[in-house]
Amino acid sequence: MNAHTLALLEFDRVLDAVAGYAASAPGAAHVRALRPATDLQGVQAEHEKVSAMRALRARREGWNPHPVPELDVPLQRLRAAGARWSGAELLDGARLLASSRLTRSDLEQGTAADERTCALEPFIHELLVAPGPEAAIARAVDADGALRDDASPLLRRLRRELRGAEGELVQLLERTMARLDAHLRVPDMSVTVRNGRYVIPVRREGRAAVGGIVHDASATGGTLFVEPPAAIEMGNRIREMEAEEQEEVQRILAELTDRLRPYREPMVSALHVLVELDSLSARARYADALGCAPPALVPPGEGFALHGARHPLLIAQGRAVVPFDLTMDPRERTLLVSGPNTGGKTVLLKAVGLLSAMVQAGIPAPVAGRSRIPVYDAIYADIGDEQSIEASLSTFSAHVKNLGVILAEASPRSLVLIDELGSGTDPAEGAALGSAILDELTSRGTLTVATTHLGALKLLATETPFIVNASLQFDEAVLAPTYRLVKGVPGRSYGLSIARRLALPAPVLDRAEARLPRGERDLGELVADVERRSAELADRERDASTRLARAEARAADLAAREERLRERERAVEREARRDARTYLLQARSDVERVIVELRESVAAADTSEVDAALREARRAVESLAAGQAEALARMESDHEQASERAAAAAHGAQSGAQARHRGEAAELEVGDAVTVATLGGREGRIVEIRDGGAVVAVGAMKVTVPLGSVQRTHAAAHPVEEARTLVGDLPEVDAPTEIDLRGLRADDAEHTVLQAIDAAVRADLHTLRIIHGKGTGALRDVVSELLRADPRVRTFRLGAWNEGGSGVTVAELA
Repeated sequence: MNAHTLALLEFDRVLDAVAGYAASAPGAAHVRALRPATDLQGVQAEHEKVSAMRALRARREGWNPHPVPELDVPLQRLRAAGARWSGAELLDGARLLASSRLTRSDLEQGTAADERTCALEPFIHELLVAPGPEAAIARAVDADGALRDDASPLLRRLRRELRGAEGELVQLLERTMARLDAHLRVPDMSVTVRNGRYVIPVRREGRAAVGGIVHDASATGGTLFVEPPAAIEMGNRIREMEAEEQEEVQRILAELTDRLRPYREPMVSALHVLVELDSLSARARYADALGCAPPALVPPGEGFALHGARHPLLIAQGRAVVPFDLTMDPRERTLLVSGPNTGGKTVLLKAVGLLSAMVQAGIPAPVAGRSRIPVYDAIYADIGDEQSIEASLSTFSAHVKNLGVILAEASPRSLVLIDELGSGTDPAEGAALGSAILDELTSRGTLTVATTHLGALKLLATETPFIVNASLQFDEAVLAPTYRLVKGVPGRSYGLSIARRLALPAPVLDRAEARLPRGERDLGELVADVERRSAELADRERDASTRLARAEARAADLAAREERLRERERAVEREARRDARTYLLQARSDVERVIVELRESVAAADTSEVDAALREARRAVESLAAGQAEALARMESDHEQASERAAAAAHGAQSGAQARHRGEAAELEVGDAVTVATLGGREGRIVEIRDGGAVVAVGAMKVTVPLGSVQRTHAAAHPVEEARTLVGDLPEVDAPTEIDLRGLRADDAEHTVLQAIDAAVRADLHTLRIIHGKGTGALRDVVSELLRADPRVRTFRLGAWNEGGSGVTVAELA
C-alpha cells in the first residue's frame, strides 16, 4: 500500500488509537505494525477472526487476554547450547507457558459453546501446554525473578551459612566501633558496605587507631570507611561463600533453562499466537467501543456504500461527529464534492480513505450496518499543502507531482482521493487541467473522489458519463456547515455571502457580484433553487415519516387491544367449561349417593327390580347430562365464531342475565316447583337451598344445581312425589367401546372422554378403551386425571402389549 498516502491520511494515529485497547506491549506493537492488504479473501479471513473475538468477548463469561511477556530476544538466544536465562527471563517463560495453557482452555470452551467463534479454532493447536517446566520454574523463582532459598538443598545451606557469617561480622564491627574514642567516631553512622566489603566509618585522624584497609572516603575526605584487621579474614570467608552461592544459582538457572530448551519452537509459536490474539482483542474492543458494524467486502468494480460513517480520528479526539452516508453505484466512477471552505470536504475525503485502509488492515471501521466497502489494490491521495522550499516546489508544483504519480500508477482497482482539484493556479487553466485528469481516471475505471471550488468542474457531471456531483450542505442563515452530504447536487462557495456577513462595504460587494460571469450567476441561482427544493422535500419526507410512525403506533395499539380482548374471551370460555364440568360431576356424584341410599333402604326388596330402577335412573340422568353437554358444545362453537363486537354484546347480555338470575334466586324457597335448565328443562321441586345451589328432586332423583339454572314454574305447590320403582327394559343405547383422542387438544379430549363415559354408562358397558397415543404423555395424564375423579369409574389401567401398550388406557366402569 502507498506509504505516502497512509502518511497523508494519518493512518498511524488510527493504529495508535486501536493499540491503546491492547493488554500487552507486544500486542500493541502488533497492532501498530498492521498495514492494508490487497487480497480480498485474506482481508475477509482477518475480519472473521475479529468477529469471532467479539463473539467470544460477548459471552456471559467474557474473555480478556492473559499476560504476554516480551520474550523474542531470549527465545532467539535459547538456540545456542549452554545459553542460560536469568531468573526474570525464566519467570517470563513460566508466564508464557501459563498464558498459553489458560488461553487454550478458554478457546476450547468458547469454540465448543458458540459456533460464531469457530474462526479462532486454528489457534488452539498452536498453543503449548507444558506443565512440567512451568511448575519447576514456579517452585524455584519468586515473583521478583530471584531464586528461592529452597530451589536446591545446597543453595538453602549456603544462604543460611552466609547469613550467619554476615551477622557475626556485623556484630564484630559494631563492637570495634564501640571501643573507639568518642572523638574518633562519626555520629549517626553504622556498619556499611563498600566495594562488597563490610566496613566501619571513622574520622580521618582515627585511621591509625583502627588500622586495617581503607575502602572508601566521604566527599569531603573527613570520613574514612575502614575494614579493621580483625574483620578481614571473616570478610574473605564471606566472599568465598558468596561465590559458592552464585555458582549454585547459575547451576540452577542453567538447569531450568535446559528444561525449556526442547520447547523453544512451540514456545515461539505460542508467543506469536498470544500476541495475535491480544491484537484481535484490541481490535474487537475498539469495534465494540465505537459501535462498528462489519461491512460487506466486495471487489472494486462493484462500487461502495457507507452508512453512518464517521471519521475515526475525530472520534478519538472525543469530538461530536456527524455521520454521513455515501453510496457509489457500479456505473458511477467519479464523485466530485463541492461546497464552501470549512464545510468538511477534506474531512470527508480523509474519512473515505481511512475507512478503506482500516478495513483492508483488518480493523473494524466506524460504519453502520449494510455498508459495502471494496478491497483496492492501492489507495492514492493528493491532500493538503505539500510545498517544499528545499526542493523548490510551490503548492501547485507539489500537487502536479503527486497527480503525475497517480496517473502513472492508478489502476481500475485503485482508489484515488484528490483535494481541491485545479487549485493553486489560474482558475481557467486549473479547471481545464482538472477536467482532463478526471476524464482520464474515469475512462480508466478508477474509483475517484475529488473536491473542488471551480464552477467549471461542477458541470462535468452533466457532460461526462460516470461522474456524479455531491455537496456538503451549508446553513446560509447562520453561515455554518451542517456536514450533511447530499449526492447529485453541486455545492456553492458562499464567498460573497460570507463577505457580506463580515460587513464588507456594500458597494464593493455589489461590484463583485456584477463582475461574476453570467454562467456563474446562473449556476449559483440554479444550485440555490435545487437546495431549496431539496429542503422542502426533506421536510415533507420527515412529515410523512412522522405520520406513518403515528399510524403504525395506532395500528399496534389496536392490535394489542384486540389481542387482550380475545384473551379475555378465551379466559371466560375456559371458566365456563370448568363450571359446567363441575356442575355435571357434582350432579353425577349426587345421583350415585342417592343410588347407594336407595339400595340401603330397599335391601329387603326384590334386588332385580331395584337394580332395574337404578339403571333407569342412571340412564335418565346420563341422557340429560349428554344433552346438556351437546348444548354446551353448541354454545362454545357459536361463541368461538362470534365477532369482537358480538362477543362484547353477549358478555353484557350474560352479565344482565346473571343479575336477573341472582334476583330470582333470592326469591326461591324450599318446596317451590321449578324447571332446571341444565337438565333440559325438566321439572322438579326444591328440597333444600345451600351454598348458592339448590337441591332439586326430579322424579326419583335429587340433584344439586346452581341457583342461576333454576326458575320457578309458578305452579301450585303439591307434595314431593315419592320415588317409584321402575320395572322393565329401556331401549338400548348405541355407545362406542373405544375412542381415539390423538391429535386433540386437552379441553377437547376431556369433553370427548366425558361424553364417551356418559354413553357407556347409559349402554351399561363394563369397559371403555381410550386411545391417546404415547407422544409426550400429556394426553395420557389428562385421561388419568379425569378417570381418577369420576365416581362411575371403578378402576383403570394402561393397555397390555396386545392392547396398545402405554398408548391406550382401559377404564372399567361401575
